Amino acid sequence: MPGPRLPLAALAATGSALLVRRALRRRIGASPLWPLPALEEPVSGRPRSRALRLLVTRHERIADGVVLLRLEGAALPGWEPGAHLDLVLPSGRVRSYSLCGDPADRTAYTVAVRLVADGRGGSREAHELLGAGSEVEVRGPRNRFPLADAPEHLLVAGGIGITPLLPMLRALDAAGTPWRLLYRGRGRASMPFLDEIGRLDAGRGRVTVSDGPGRPPLEALFRDIVPGTAVQVCGPAGLMDAVARALPAGCAPHRERFTASVEPGGEDTEFEVELRRSGRTVRVPADSTALAAVRAVLPDTPYSCEQGFCGTCRQRVLDGRVDHRDTLLTDAERAESMLLCVSRARGGRLALDL
Repeated sequence: MPGPRLPLAALAATGSALLVRRALRRRIGASPLWPLPALEEPVSGRPRSRALRLLVTRHERIADGVVLLRLEGAALPGWEPGAHLDLVLPSGRVRSYSLCGDPADRTAYTVAVRLVADGRGGSREAHELLGAGSEVEVRGPRNRFPLADAPEHLLVAGGIGITPLLPMLRALDAAGTPWRLLYRGRGRASMPFLDEIGRLDAGRGRVTVSDGPGRPPLEALFRDIVPGTAVQVCGPAGLMDAVARALPAGCAPHRERFTASVEPGGEDTEFEVELRRSGRTVRVPADSTALAAVRAVLPDTPYSCEQGFCGTCRQRVLDGRVDHRDTLLTDAERAESMLLCVSRARGGRLALDL
């Protein structure tokens, strides 16, 4: 015998309750602090690119101590000259390398890596473990060194610093924009892409290659700079500082750093970080970093250099005063964000959009 039937009103009420519960679960999932409003998207990594696994199809020595890696995929995110890519190396280390291929090629990314004998091991992994046929996870691209808009350009490269400048040269040449290049290195054998640069110059005298001892002073090279010329510099910190000193008054360089540039701050003391999105609070010991403390509870928090020069770990600060120890962020960026890897709290507590 069939059981008693529920009245239509009861069925309707039951269905409505189920819909409300589902909507509530979705709302809480979108904002863990519900019923507070969902916060805006965080600063770091915006736009947050999905990590990709790409195939290494070319591993070629192109100069002494320099290998070129071609990383192939399908329908890859686009990029513009000056952009860099994060490689997740076999050990888990993350290193940033400038893209030096063709931005119009959406099937592959190309980077060049110089072996740093006294480095932290990332470049050695790229040289020895990322052979043709291997796979590598990549993140990005991101661009913190865009090609400036100007009527004329002077580009200054030191060694492997030529990598972000090479796509700029191609773009400027294709657009017919006047440019000059100063390329410095310890010796021609260690300076990649000299042949291609020679072809781009086509005998017009726009390229000065300066290698070995007895190099001419920078002041002599910059004496005839045209007002309004954009100066793009990439290379060792010593070269970039020397360029800044040698340029005429009122001419500031746009720089891409490959080494840390951290300002001294106050005393390293313990502080507290509230992670407002996730409703957690972590302690940062005096001998550790905010990045380490945050990643202990939020392991997907993006980072790369851990030295304050790539900007990957930048996060929005919702409350508290920051002891900024980088030289990367602008004043406007410092007003609302910090780099977790080097900067600390002033006053013992910060609240982050995490």
